Amino acid sequence: MFKKDFLWGSASAAYQIEGAINTDGKGSSIWDVWAHIEGKTFEGTNGDIACDHYHRFKEDVQLMKEQGLKAYRFSISWPRIIPKGRGEINPLGIKFYNDLIDELIKNDIIPVVTLYHWDLPQALQDLYSGWLSPEIVEDFENYASVCFENFGDRVKHWIVMNEPNIFTQLGYILQIHPPGINDPYMYLKAYHHTALAHAKSVLKYKSMNQGGIIGSSIAFSPAYAENEEDNEALEHYYATGPWWFMDSYMKGEYPEIGLNYYKEIACLPEFSKDDMAILKEGAELTDFIGINYYQTAMIRKHETYGHEQVKNPNVEHTDWGWAIDPEGLLYGMKELKDRYDKPVLISENGLGAYDTLTDDLEIEDDYRIDFIKKHIEACDQAIEYGVDLIAYMTWSFTDLLSWLNGYKKRYGFVFIDFEDDTLRRIKKKSYYWYKDVIENNGL
Repeated sequence: MFKKDFLWGSASAAYQIEGAINTDGKGSSIWDVWAHIEGKTFEGTNGDIACDHYHRFKEDVQLMKEQGLKAYRFSISWPRIIPKGRGEINPLGIKFYNDLIDELIKNDIIPVVTLYHWDLPQALQDLYSGWLSPEIVEDFENYASVCFENFGDRVKHWIVMNEPNIFTQLGYILQIHPPGINDPYMYLKAYHHTALAHAKSVLKYKSMNQGGIIGSSIAFSPAYAENEEDNEALEHYYATGPWWFMDSYMKGEYPEIGLNYYKEIACLPEFSKDDMAILKEGAELTDFIGINYYQTAMIRKHETYGHEQVKNPNVEHTDWGWAIDPEGLLYGMKELKDRYDKPVLISENGLGAYDTLTDDLEIEDDYRIDFIKKHIEACDQAIEYGVDLIAYMTWSFTDLLSWLNGYKKRYGFVFIDFEDDTLRRIKKKSYYWYKDVIENNGL
């Protein structure tokens, strides 16, 4: 049974919807630059205009209001607030987010704010290689402070980091996100700095006594062993994957199996006692576990790397090969309850698909309805198990720019016609279905 004040919501990210990349004093982000390097993005797509939410946020908020959203999660663009990442603050950037927050509150929608959704100021990447430098921790804390000071009187739900495990893996190992590096040592170092930035931001927020809650969101893929002989590989997956990512944020430590493995392959950075003390202090004051859940993984033993992921034959898959596993969400939340015993906020869950606009300007996305329905049922079962679930946020409210799949992979309740200069908004069938879910509080 969902609580009366349960936050039924939906989500977005600044670079993927706002556009207006050079407007009103905004500085360049690493994505503004990366997306204009030939061959770096799908079909050369970029976020220069995206959904033009910067100029159309009032229209979008009215669509949220009509749907009955209880909460809307969005991210703040660091270079829109502080163009060079440090130093001078951009008053027009502050004004934009103040206007958005006020518009949401005026329409009875709770703002849930993400401080970092991957759009690092390019100036900091140029100055000291961004997340690879410990300098970023202080700069991030200062940026977070500016946000708390300007918006904290109205924003009471804060997410510091969005999927630090994904942007560090894609950027520092797989080379498909900026800065396009393949170096396990740099990957671990960059991730450690995200954990420190999280902890310092939590400590700063708590020192300001603004009365809200704060955490971070990790991309969470619970996993199964392919066969019984793969159980040790499964343990290795968790120790170098989910628990590596979450323990540093929620416990202030790293799993021993993971530490030993990274030592063995000679890529473990040195974590100072002072760093670990900060992680521990920040973890103790972190209010909730944010998770972005899309799929589970299946694990098999690998002689060289300890484990490898294989396709799960027991579940269906999306057009992009992602496992569709609502039961995995329940399984994962039980794991989180047993390991951390903190409230959980589902900050992303949704289905990316090729949506088709009919001649009658309708989108019959029953597949999305079925996906979300089954995941909400898993949420209900998790609550019965004892999980303190704060919110369920779909990804995403409108269609938007996909980091890896451009504008073809659609997640939203609202279709955006990216081939039309008007970027017209069209409500999908799922828009009305979710409206009914919210009205009935999940019943």
